[in-house]
Amino acid sequence: MHSSPTEVPRARRLDSLTGLRWWAAFGVFLFHMNNLAPLPIFPILRFGNYGVMFFFLLSGFVLTWSANAKVSPTTFWWRRFARIYPAYLVALIIAIPVFYSFAPDPADWWVKPVDVGILLLSVVLLQGWSKDPVVLFSGNPAGWTLTFESFFYALHPALNTFLRMLRLRGTLIAALAIVVLSFGYRAASLAWPGTFVTDIPWPVVRLSEFALGMTAAHAMRLGWTTRLSPIVMYLAGGLFIAWYVLPPILLSPANAEIVGGGAIGLAVRSSTNEWMLLLCALLVVTVASRDVRGGRSILRSKPLVKLGEWSYTFYLVHATGIYIVLAQVGPQPYSRWSILWYVGMLALALMMSAALHYAVEKPCERFLRSRWDARLARREAARVAALAPDPVTT
Repeated sequence: MHSSPTEVPRARRLDSLTGLRWWAAFGVFLFHMNNLAPLPIFPILRFGNYGVMFFFLLSGFVLTWSANAKVSPTTFWWRRFARIYPAYLVALIIAIPVFYSFAPDPADWWVKPVDVGILLLSVVLLQGWSKDPVVLFSGNPAGWTLTFESFFYALHPALNTFLRMLRLRGTLIAALAIVVLSFGYRAASLAWPGTFVTDIPWPVVRLSEFALGMTAAHAMRLGWTTRLSPIVMYLAGGLFIAWYVLPPILLSPANAEIVGGGAIGLAVRSSTNEWMLLLCALLVVTVASRDVRGGRSILRSKPLVKLGEWSYTFYLVHATGIYIVLAQVGPQPYSRWSILWYVGMLALALMMSAALHYAVEKPCERFLRSRWDARLARREAARVAALAPDPVTT
């Protein structure tokens, strides 16, 4: 570890990452749509669930990339609160009557009996510290990830202070250590199930995803980039998913085991989350590097950037919209028209997300940030006035 390196120049916008964020949210949407209108390709679509992991990684990257050493931790935390909580709270209020009832019908398996104590955990973003599904997915079922993010936000100023003490080599070593630790934890949890290893709270376990994003961003702020094309990472991800999904479907059991790699393949599949984390980290780095170089990127197109800006509210409301419709029509059997459910539900979720984005998320964030900034300005003015010499005595 070395003393702080020279000051990093002001970070430029990486709009391609905003566009990429939309595809992560869309993947989560495809994963949840299986409850309403399953498709035969669900073994592939279920990888959309890793969009949540991608959000954790990207959050660490973006917050570190745009970090300003002059911003105090309290200001950072308030800005994060202003950014995420108002929309979260409104989405929670909308979700409660969809997912809760005083007399739930057993046929509606997603509806839970009202429990004020559990719901209050959702209000204060503590539900994600429990592994009990009734608590973990309480309130708005999508909201458990905000418990994790809140924990990450709480640690970010301290973690970023540590990162600023590292030069490029130390930062890359830290990133490698996070990857090794992630695989090590997976191996330990498989070797010793039901022990203290698997009792570690999930926000702590998944801190590695956020931290890996932080180290990648800090390395790039220190000048490290790659000329590897994002297309290579898209192909690598596609080949990994195809290798994982297709052999059992297309081949005989014996041939599927050969193509699947036997014992080695089984070990790889048991750590899928870690391999996906590594692929996603490399994808973020390649996409960000292209933006830093000023290369062309369809992810910077206005429609994708706009969808990326809506991705947070889209994530908050899409499942609520799906289950509103599910309560009315029930699960739909597969047919050649099933894709129309995806089109219709996507349109509904986009309308809901746009409304929440423009009516709640942006105005509330502007209001809360302006109030905080005004408070800081008054405090600074009072400090300057107190230090100014008294004209009478001088």
